[in-house]
Amino acid sequence: MNESGRNGTTANSRSIGSLGMTNSVRNRSLAAPGMTTGRHPAWWAFVVHRVSGLALAAFLPLHFLALSTVLGGASALDGFLRFAEQPPVRVAEWALVVLLSLHLAGGVRLLLIEFGPWRGLRNGWIAGGAGVGALVGFVYALALIR
Repeated sequence: MNESGRNGTTANSRSIGSLGMTNSVRNRSLAAPGMTTGRHPAWWAFVVHRVSGLALAAFLPLHFLALSTVLGGASALDGFLRFAEQPPVRVAEWALVVLLSLHLAGGVRLLLIEFGPWRGLRNGWIAGGAGVGALVGFVYALALIR
């Protein structure tokens, strides 16, 4: 006789609440085996890549809205360009460039791992991607100040 109960669950995976969720499902982490969530550089690379991708996707409709001001004539475009010269908009523009560079570096890292001869998480590549994002942000900030 096996150790499972009548409904096929073992003692380690008892049903919790009315959802029928088991302990093993509830305690399952999004991290890979042996990787503690929040402490491994690959987990942070995943978070940065996901958040930057969502932020870039949220920016896209705003970009189309800005481009559509051309349809309103030269005065509408000039008004938008004056608005874009304000310091908070310039900071948002800088943040967008940093997010884009981080997302690009993270995506290239994933492509190299997926299609290259390398295997594993490649922590050095994660640091390189973060360095590329920081460098691009620094150079763009210098260009904005000038």
